[in-house]
Amino acid sequence: MGPHPAVAAIRLAVRRVLHDVLTEHRTTGRAPGTPPGRHPLVLVACSGGADSMALASALAFEARKLDVRAGGVTVDHGLQQGSGQRAREVADRMTALGLDPVETIAVTVGPESTAAAHGAAYSGTAARRVGPEAAARDARYAALDAAAERHGATGILLGHTRDDQAETVLLGLARGSGIRSLSGMAAVSGVAGRYRRPFLELDRQTVRKACIAQELAIWDDPHNTDPAYTRSRLRHEGLPALEKALGKGVVEALARTAQLSRDDADALDAWAADAEADVRDEAGRLECAKLSGLPPAVRRRVLRRAVIAEGAPAGSLFARHIEEVDRLITGWRGQGAINLPGRVEALRQGGRLVIRQG
Repeated sequence: MGPHPAVAAIRLAVRRVLHDVLTEHRTTGRAPGTPPGRHPLVLVACSGGADSMALASALAFEARKLDVRAGGVTVDHGLQQGSGQRAREVADRMTALGLDPVETIAVTVGPESTAAAHGAAYSGTAARRVGPEAAARDARYAALDAAAERHGATGILLGHTRDDQAETVLLGLARGSGIRSLSGMAAVSGVAGRYRRPFLELDRQTVRKACIAQELAIWDDPHNTDPAYTRSRLRHEGLPALEKALGKGVVEALARTAQLSRDDADALDAWAADAEADVRDEAGRLECAKLSGLPPAVRRRVLRRAVIAEGAPAGSLFARHIEEVDRLITGWRGQGAINLPGRVEALRQGGRLVIRQG
């Protein structure tokens, strides 16, 4: 008799990712810090919740059958009483599963902090003011990046599910940040594809069933049901209301939207990268006439790339900033310089768009 269907599903998802990691490892060589002759190390980021415990269990099971070493990291954000003890318990559970190395990392998260900007995963670039949810996420990714470097890990598995993806798409839609924001979380992201999300095509219920079938002890974070947090309100109020109004299938549709949006955004980014050289003169200055001939979606990407290249923090650069710069091309009426984050300014001079430190 085979494993429970939910258990089989999560193991298959992890097996596919591990095969990808192995293929890349053999093609590109061992990760920095991996001793010669040793198998690649894959870590799981585990909070003790159902998603990450199911992921830890599947990683431990599948790694034993492949040329992969499997370890785990749990991050103690220190935001709740007894969090340190809970982190130690999670570490003990990962060790009991056979993961090695296992590490507990304590981080400090304020109610609001200046943190590094990130997209689908922490990238370690640019600074901006963020709220407590984003500050905790930044601190977590920074700790995971450090752990990967310390242990010479090839990859880190994250337990985000299709439901998490749907929530991320809705949050992006609410911000009005454009198609890249609607693309949600990538299956592979981070420096050198460090972060992998095997469960993006699995729903949260399947993952929880896998934990029940394996009798895995799990911890339900009270923050996940606290209405003070935006994602919690969306999960427990917003999505159920949408499903009541529109019928079942909203989560699946939003997840499909994420993938379609990602494909489109990737294609437009590539187009913009190629077009940028064609809209500059011999001195490297952006020519307004040539910029105006580009499709708006491509032109705005060229402008964003140029502004970031001059020092504007990516995490502080919003769609409204790029729209203002774009009006120097499409709605020129002699307006003055536009001030942008990072003390960058954009102005039009003699048919050229000048972007510089102000």
